[in-house]
Amino acid sequence: MAPNERLRSALLNAGISVRQLAEAVGVDPKTAERWVNTGRTPHPGIAHRAAIVLREDLAHLWPAIEQGRRRHRGSGELIAAYPTRASAPLDMWRTLFERAQQRIGILVYAANFLHESWPDFNDLLASKAREGCRVRILLGDADSPIIRGRGAEELFGHGIESRCRVALMHYRPLAESSNVELRVHDTTLYNSMFMGDDHMIVNAHVFGMNAYGAPVYHLRHMREEGLFDTYATSFEAVWKQSRLPGEER
Repeated sequence: MAPNERLRSALLNAGISVRQLAEAVGVDPKTAERWVNTGRTPHPGIAHRAAIVLREDLAHLWPAIEQGRRRHRGSGELIAAYPTRASAPLDMWRTLFERAQQRIGILVYAANFLHESWPDFNDLLASKAREGCRVRILLGDADSPIIRGRGAEELFGHGIESRCRVALMHYRPLAESSNVELRVHDTTLYNSMFMGDDHMIVNAHVFGMNAYGAPVYHLRHMREEGLFDTYATSFEAVWKQSRLPGEER
């Protein structure tokens, strides 16, 4: 079997030895050496942990591993697609924000799963902002009829309005931080977007369904006017229509 040069390069870029990687993911160092030297493919769960440690894409390090999972490889800008948000690796979002250096963008109605999954999520964003990363957060305006309409469509009643208010409560402490911009919007949201530099996670919205049950796409910017730019342009359009929390329409 041929060596895994992608994995070897990722180790060098991360400044991590094979032994350190093995310790981080809980395997014998000889096992990790075989990943590099013989191209052996690890168990998907272990491979995912290794990708997080190395801050690399699983599909880039071990393309073949995707064939045995509930997702399928894309081509070009589409790194991966998942049938539901619930089936996507949870740490995919965390990794997206952790490796961002220039820009972070969040366009949602609420997406409280981020703070529910990581109580230190605000600390992560604040740290990125202090390092010079521009952080922009767009939340749904809980008082908007658009939000109430979405709640009715998803059979949530007033639930989604409450979720928007909770989201604003989560993010509001960041509003005074340099490089962090917090706004609300009342647009019809067709997709939730999570951007970190040249990577983006898109959570599609499906009529009558909560976002956790809708498809998720992991994109990487590869060319101008491609999939990534299409969604990024939509983010900017909503940003232009947004306003500060409490500001009149």
